[in-house]
Amino acid sequence: MDITKFEIKKRSGEMLDTDTLKNKVLLIVNTATGCGFTPQYEGIEELYKNYHDKGLEILDFPCNQFGHQAPGDDNEIHEFCTAKYQTTFDQMSKIDVNGENAHPLFEALKEEAPKDIIKGLKNKMAMKAIYKFNKSKTKDDDINWNFTKFLVDRNGKVVGRYSPTFNPKDLSDVIDKLV
Repeated sequence: MDITKFEIKKRSGEMLDTDTLKNKVLLIVNTATGCGFTPQYEGIEELYKNYHDKGLEILDFPCNQFGHQAPGDDNEIHEFCTAKYQTTFDQMSKIDVNGENAHPLFEALKEEAPKDIIKGLKNKMAMKAIYKFNKSKTKDDDINWNFTKFLVDRNGKVVGRYSPTFNPKDLSDVIDKLV
């Protein structure tokens, strides 16, 4: 996947210069500020602090498709994240990840990694419960909920699609090998 072929709008309304993402390891996440998984921002920020200088970039895409859990505008979402979780990475503009208005980047990610990696029986059971609430999932490869995480290597290959229940801190071992 060539990240440079996608148009990505930053929360400021400007377009992201995707050329700056070449040869970077990317963690791409659809997020929400009012979700039970929102505390994962702490783990995502920890990954950012630990690996950004080694080539990791976080692409945080707020998404309001799952339980309307990202109701604010782009700046309200950013203010929430920086105040509550002290995030230092920026958020992109709010998008859809499923359906006819799904962002082309997420369509490509889903094509390359159609299934979530789910770690542990407890997390598998939690995801089964979440599937029942997901009204936007119409295809097998659709995103299941907020905080689905895609890890992309320096060559643009999606190395994993991690479920919302997957703790971001548990990605450290994989990221270590990619940076």
